[in-house]
Amino acid sequence: MSLSESLRSVTSGAYSVSRLGEALAKQSRSVRWSFGAICILALYLLPWWPNVPVLGWIVETPGTSFPSVLTDQVVIFVLVALGLNVVVGLAGLLDLGYVGFYAVGAYTVAILSSQHANLPWLLCMPIAVLVSMLAGVILGTPTLRLRGDYLAIVTLGFGEIIRITANNMHWLGDSRGISNIATPPSIGPLKFTVLDAKPYYFLGFTTILIVIFLLRRLENSRVGRSWNAIREDEDAAELMGVDTFKFKLWAFAIGAAIGGLAGSLYAGKVQFINPNNFPLQLSILFLAAVVLGGAGNMWGAVVGGALVAWMPERFRGFADKRVFVFGVALVLVMVFRPQGLIPRKIRKERWLESWKPSSGTALGSKE
Repeated sequence: MSLSESLRSVTSGAYSVSRLGEALAKQSRSVRWSFGAICILALYLLPWWPNVPVLGWIVETPGTSFPSVLTDQVVIFVLVALGLNVVVGLAGLLDLGYVGFYAVGAYTVAILSSQHANLPWLLCMPIAVLVSMLAGVILGTPTLRLRGDYLAIVTLGFGEIIRITANNMHWLGDSRGISNIATPPSIGPLKFTVLDAKPYYFLGFTTILIVIFLLRRLENSRVGRSWNAIREDEDAAELMGVDTFKFKLWAFAIGAAIGGLAGSLYAGKVQFINPNNFPLQLSILFLAAVVLGGAGNMWGAVVGGALVAWMPERFRGFADKRVFVFGVALVLVMVFRPQGLIPRKIRKERWLESWKPSSGTALGSKE
């Protein structure tokens, strides 16, 4: 197969997948709800997918436990990508220090549930969300007057400040970290132990569903429309009467809260954290997940977060070269899908119009 034929097949496949959502949207509500229920059930059964012959070959992660990959990486990355998508995708604010909010949530749970206070995890989790939201407000209040690269530099500094502070303060465990973190309480047959990762996956996936429901309602409200206006043209939005600073602060606070929620789940799962768990590289991967999936599209953030978390584990067979292979895979995806795997509606329509497959050319032509 020639290069032009390969590129044409890739773009044709991407075009077909993009049209699937539109076809589903034209169906009745009962069909859409039935399809959604089947998908949710299938995802709840995800830890058992490796036992299915065909699916097992696709999702198998050599040298690792698939349920552990789901709970330690995929669930956390999806939840974080959803929160960062509010800031980057919906409001159009470039945040390079999102790992700081993730760390604030994890350290809040660690401090309150370990030997410092011995509070149950279920009580610590909402406190971690509120503390992370407060951190977002404190950071955003003086910095959201900035735009573009300047805002990115400030948020980058915030992420490093959180890590360095945790590394140098004794009551935060300094470089030794904090251990004996409380785990979520048992729920019926679900026992949260280090030997079984499935209960953590069920908890994390349920949390993701709740977050998606709330964000969808928010996106379709006046707040979401204001974020879209700010993202497209902040000056024009302000001239039309949108209080841009207030809504940007809302985006920062809500994104920070979701990041803190992800951090609380992570701390309750691993039961030990230290500053090395929150490097700058993690912020870059979080941002890559949003961009890869399609900034501004919630489902794109879900897919991007899952792929960025899962691909390095899938490439374990390459040993010390797996990071290089992972980087090449990201580059190839972005070359063929520059708008992201599932771009938001406006970008998707432009992409479909520009790359619509045609029998007369290798890459397609505009109509």
